[in-house]
Amino acid sequence: MAMIAFVVNAVRDVHPRYWFRQKWWWLGLLWVAAYGLSYFWSHDKIAWSERFQVKLPILLFPFAFAFMPKLSSKQLQWFTVATAALFLGGACYSVYPLIGHVGHYVDQYAVSHLLPTPAEDDHILFSLSVTLFIVWCVYIFPYLSKGFARWFVGITAALLSVYLHILAARTGLFLWYVFVLFWAVYMAVRKNKWVGIGIITALIVFCALAITYIPTFRMRIGYMSYMMVVYKQGEMSADYSDMGRWISYDLAIKAIRQHPWAGVGAGDMMDTMRAGYARYYPGTKEEQVLLPHNQFLTVSLACGIPVAFLFALWVFTPLTWLRRHRGSFFFFMAWLILFVQSLVDPVLEVQYGVFVYLFFLLWQGHDYIERPALKAT
Repeated sequence: MAMIAFVVNAVRDVHPRYWFRQKWWWLGLLWVAAYGLSYFWSHDKIAWSERFQVKLPILLFPFAFAFMPKLSSKQLQWFTVATAALFLGGACYSVYPLIGHVGHYVDQYAVSHLLPTPAEDDHILFSLSVTLFIVWCVYIFPYLSKGFARWFVGITAALLSVYLHILAARTGLFLWYVFVLFWAVYMAVRKNKWVGIGIITALIVFCALAITYIPTFRMRIGYMSYMMVVYKQGEMSADYSDMGRWISYDLAIKAIRQHPWAGVGAGDMMDTMRAGYARYYPGTKEEQVLLPHNQFLTVSLACGIPVAFLFALWVFTPLTWLRRHRGSFFFFMAWLILFVQSLVDPVLEVQYGVFVYLFFLLWQGHDYIERPALKAT
């Protein structure tokens, strides 16, 4: 309902002829329509409805941001402060169970059971959201008024960075490191090489301290090392999270080869994967049966390789929005983070993922494209 209200507020005074001039919207319409058409070769209509329904914001959000009015510096500042407070609350909710039970939760990390997180306990998407918000904080920081706003946002970004290490959700944490490294290079090129060197040095020290003093982070690294040892010994089991991803890739590619042009239908993806697990990886538990953990493979499985190429065009088109502007770097980082996430997670197959993908990409892009005159202070 909130997303619908967002769109209605943006398009209510805009003539419909302007709606159809949005090229990115057209690309989204085409590949989402292919999901809709797969109704005719999907046997499980209920599953098809779920897969298709969660993608409807792809047909709405581009309008919302294309016609959203320019926001003032004060509005952006209040948005940033309010969102920072929300993320801090979410981080506190997530870390609270550790109080008095550190040993229990550290032991759980040995079997890849992480701390609870807001929004249906999806630690992958929550950590991704935290990382994307930190990107926004670094971008908007020079534009904030001096005083409370800068202090609050700066401290929040630092605390959320620590929280990512406590949660130790690998994808979100890895992408945080990617951002900081790219930011260091950007600062070295655009400002001063010593600033970039200083950021990298601080990052190395921070990582060393995190390994030493954050047991969940240390245990997570140990779990990854153990899994690599098991993999090198020739074991491939869905009992290990990363191996579960690799198995989903293998089974998806096998199914796509059998249905390269039209896919199996958005409604039959899980049934197809179950059949693959039963044939090639018998004994896999039901909760370990996954959609291919790659959005490009998921689209190929649902609708065929031609639609996957159309989806790829939709993914890469926002790069044409880049300009010679400071904000381009941060927009590119938001795009890159979401792109990498789509390679290791079917992020657009759940409503939470669709929102995170669209909102952070379009919000970051809207400000730097529509407000080129905004001055840093």
